[in-house]
Amino acid sequence: MYHAAAGGATIVLAVLRFWILILVASAAPGQALYELSGRISPEGLASVTLFGATKPFSTSTLTDASGRFSFKKLEAATYTVAVFQPGRGEARQTIEVGPSLADAHHRIQLTITLRDADFDPASDRRRHSVTARELAIPESALRDYMDAQHDLEKHDVDAAEKHLEHAVQLAPQFAGAWNTLGTIAYQTRHFPLAELRFRQSLKQDPAAYEPLVNLGGVLVTLHKLDEALEVNVHATMTRPNDALANSQLGMTYFELGLFDSAVKYLERARQLDPAHFSHPQLYLAEIHLRRGEKAEAARVLEDFLQHHPDYPQAEIMRRNIVELRQ
Repeated sequence: MYHAAAGGATIVLAVLRFWILILVASAAPGQALYELSGRISPEGLASVTLFGATKPFSTSTLTDASGRFSFKKLEAATYTVAVFQPGRGEARQTIEVGPSLADAHHRIQLTITLRDADFDPASDRRRHSVTARELAIPESALRDYMDAQHDLEKHDVDAAEKHLEHAVQLAPQFAGAWNTLGTIAYQTRHFPLAELRFRQSLKQDPAAYEPLVNLGGVLVTLHKLDEALEVNVHATMTRPNDALANSQLGMTYFELGLFDSAVKYLERARQLDPAHFSHPQLYLAEIHLRRGEKAEAARVLEDFLQHHPDYPQAEIMRRNIVELRQ
């Protein structure tokens, strides 16, 4: 139930949440391009991949022995950084690239502190094992897949999609290519197509995690809540420390009106990755407002702005916070 005292703020939050779910809002890209200079801690050799969180993009590099890496010519946007270290697995974290975080020369300095609990050890095992289905993927399909990654690095989404579609024509069992096609469809807001592609990826590799958690997200977006609950519970049980799985499960409970359960998983997502691109703070704020907890709503909105200073609706949100503090 809405409380009258919080009604105006709740309407604003609903508008903000609409931007996230329908328009997939991110930091508004400007003319400037940015250089990201990063370091992982504890230091060590690793491969680092940068994924577009809200639009198709990917690029990769290797750290030096001290854990330093850099990416150049980045648009202002939200990104997921994936760090892979042999023997530890993969860890992911959301970062923002934009004017508020950069110096006068458009350079951003970043230290990614990683704990053992942040890594998924199963990803290390997967990199060192090949299934019979994967062995059957022809080299021509693998070349298409690699060409698609280069296309995404150049922001050529149409070319990437064509390469991936050719890859799955050559090798229908290519689960990774299906998953990437699904991600492109989701990020370009073709949600039913994304669902079909994620399902095809899971059909080809039922044990794969990425299409599982991605399917959970698109099912929430399409408001297929019964199956979304089943899939997101499965994803969270598979990887309890994945912020995306926890956030999506919290969103599912939110849409079902089960707010206590929603808060549990949204808070978990916020703790795991405070800047996460799914914006769990906005759902938490709306729950607090519906409960008349204005101070708590203001607190999580302030936390959101701390991690997303270039959010397009930041000024509206700041005024909202002032109103909630009164």
